[in-house]
Amino acid sequence: MRHALLALSLATAIASAHASEHGVDAAQRIQGALPQVTAWRREIHQHPELSNRETRTAALVAAQLKKLGLEVRTGIAHTGVVGILKGGQPGPKLAIRADMDALPVTEEVDLPFASKAQGEYRGKSTGVMHACGHDTHTAMLLGLATVLAGMRQELSGEVMFLFQPAEEGAPAGEQGGAPLMLQEGVFRDFAPDAMFAMHVISTLNAGTVAVRPGPALSGADGFKLVVHGRQTHGAMPWHGVDPIVTAAQIVTQAQTIVSRRLDIGTLPAVLSFGIVEGGARHNIVPDKVELQGTLRTFDPAHAPAGHRRPARHRRARRRGERRHGGGADPDGRQRPGHRQRSDADRAGAREPGQGDRRRTGARSAAGDAFRGFRLLRQGGAQRLFLRRRHARRTGSGQGAGQSFAPLLRGRGRAAGRHALHAAGDAGLSAAAGQRLCGDRHAAVRGLRPR
Repeated sequence: MRHALLALSLATAIASAHASEHGVDAAQRIQGALPQVTAWRREIHQHPELSNRETRTAALVAAQLKKLGLEVRTGIAHTGVVGILKGGQPGPKLAIRADMDALPVTEEVDLPFASKAQGEYRGKSTGVMHACGHDTHTAMLLGLATVLAGMRQELSGEVMFLFQPAEEGAPAGEQGGAPLMLQEGVFRDFAPDAMFAMHVISTLNAGTVAVRPGPALSGADGFKLVVHGRQTHGAMPWHGVDPIVTAAQIVTQAQTIVSRRLDIGTLPAVLSFGIVEGGARHNIVPDKVELQGTLRTFDPAHAPAGHRRPARHRRARRRGERRHGGGADPDGRQRPGHRQRSDADRAGAREPGQGDRRRTGARSAAGDAFRGFRLLRQGGAQRLFLRRRHARRTGSGQGAGQSFAPLLRGRGRAAGRHALHAAGDAGLSAAAGQRLCGDRHAAVRGLRPR
């Protein structure tokens, strides 16, 4: 009720301008400011800036507020701007807030003021666009400052115009946004009795203002999860641990958190993944996959519940790990006891047929530690698997070759060819492959090595 009275006092002050000595009512002032508000919006839209990088936008805002004769503070939380308007009559202190940062989104519309800006996000070059309406919010608040500054003598109380940077979140390793503004004391010398904001939305027609009882915008909780695996060649996934499969199961299972575990009978909730990132090449199974997402809730009771559900779903995650061998931890922490692949391990991933040219460690062409072959029958089709097997070095390699002779006997010419190809995939030289099978001709015939 108190907030309603404070808002009413502001509306009364605006309405009083209708009877001011200048004879200009609030509606006329607003109509007069609209062309400039549109121009500001288009200029800001054409030159968007990512979080904590809003230098050009902040300079435009500060220049306009100073032009209006407001008390201006800049550099709050890096690029935040605050302007204070003191009315001619005593009254409450109000704060009105807008956000200034843009998103790493490439704009694809053909308009004169479309964004062509480029930026860097998460180490990658990206287009930058005001896809969330912050250009409009900033222009609207500048327009309101313009209207109220023109009627300050009739205004009861004081108004803070607060332009917040990094509403979308500070870049990794940085601080920013509302928490940093509060930490730096944005309200130390001006404690507002109430604070207001407005958000545009594309689902409403222009000129429409929508209100609803209760919350209008959701609270947001972000999360990050890293699934650890073991890198291997895509042609031999059984030698590694595929984190992509485990990550896919986590994404699928997480969809049941809202649909099956939260009571959304009164207010909705949404759980979405926005980043699934892993791997650098199409034929290499990566050693980790990173998942990031957002949980949106309207009911404060849902947010803690939503955080508890991932803990409950850790059981499902562990089942996936046991099934696929991966390991997953929130915030990218390595799980204790899980071995991370070394650079030497990663270098061991090779293209089929590259032989021993990229072999790492102490592995030699003669085969101190080499890979053997196993033929399995599944559904009538022969499938070839590799397994690491250690054998005693012999001068000619005959001992090693004979140990695998029963696996090749009677399998035919195709089996022998597959065995030799697999020897190359496993990183063995041609000589070692011949020793493994006795000789190439015997292997191709599928006969017992000599």
